[in-house]
Amino acid sequence: MQQEKLTTSRGQRSERVGLVISNKMDRTVVVRVDRTFRDPKYEKVITRGRKYYAHDESNALQNGDKVLIKESKPFSKTKRWLVVKKLEGNQ
Repeated sequence: MQQEKLTTSRGQRSERVGLVISNKMDRTVVVRVDRTFRDPKYEKVITRGRKYYAHDESNALQNGDKVLIKESKPFSKTKRWLVVKKLEGNQ
């Protein structure tokens, strides 16, 4: 009997692009992700944002850096995102 190699995929994990607004914690950054949409009644463009706590293993990110974050396993009670890479920011 041959053993079949079972490959399990975790599915597609969400990715977001946002700005680092706080780096005061150890190996954790707070990333603000903004989304814009048009108001259905008044047709005005509205910007809303949400904060995500993301794991930063290198501890090298600064406020104002633009980063790509990805859904991940829970690191703590509130931290469920992982910083994938720094897109642009302060040099």
